[in-house]
Amino acid sequence: MATSKLALRRLIFAGGFAVAVAATPAIAIVAMPAPDTAPVAQPCNGGEEPDQFTGMCVPHTVPNAGPSPFKTEPGNPDIPTIMGIPCTGHNTGECIGLAEEQQAMTVTPPKEPVISHSPTVTN
Repeated sequence: MATSKLALRRLIFAGGFAVAVAATPAIAIVAMPAPDTAPVAQPCNGGEEPDQFTGMCVPHTVPNAGPSPFKTEPGNPDIPTIMGIPCTGHNTGECIGLAEEQQAMTVTPPKEPVISHSPTVTN
């Protein structure tokens, strides 16, 4: 008798777990939000992109830093080159170094000095 009561308790306990596991997908389907509550991405103006969480247009996070030092060859426009050296991926460090070197070689002239004359200042 004691063995059958223990087996019956184990069977009820295991059955409870099976019901809980089977009910989980049904609860998940019922708890899902309606599809019309999701934000809809709206078309954005130039320089903006839709935010993936709110759906509102926000400015790009990385501004355009100017012209790229990388060029492409007319015969193979898929591979960028810098100073005539193709950047295929295995020489990424070399390409980055050459791009930084090329950017350092461009000289920007200093601003014109501001020289003003004031009648109240004397030598």
